[in-house]
Formats: sequence, C-alpha cells, structure tokens
Amino acid sequence: NYRGLGHIARNCTARPRRMDAAYLQTQLLIAQKEEAGIQLLAEEFDFMAVVGDLDEIEEVNTNCILMANL
Repeated sequence: NYRGLGHIARNCTARPRRMDAAYLQTQLLIAQKEEAGIQLLAEEFDFMAVVGDLDEIEEVNTNCILMANL
C-alpha cells in the first residue's frame, strides 16, 4: 500500500495555526491569569488545551510528511 490510495500522509491532517494579534493577546491574558492564580473560565481552559494540542498535532504532521518523503 506504499503511496497508494490509503497512504498515511493523506490521513495526517492538522488544523492551521492562527497567529494573529487577537489570538496572541488572548493567549497572553489567559497565561497571566493562570500565573496569578486566578481561576480560569471553562472557555479559557479549553482554549489553552487546544493551544497545547496544536503543537502536538503540528509535530505529528511534520513526522508524517517526512515519512511520506522517504
């Protein structure tokens, strides 16, 4: 099944990372709240979890691309 219809590179998808000013400001404010010990809202907690997941997804996607190029 090498480079065939079900090739692994087609199965490894990642959401694009948004790095606009509003995104970065939101991330900074949430991190400051966390550092100060202020309890986060559920929405803010979910946002931080997604940010962590994006890094992991990006790493997996990179690995899949490298494997596909072998």
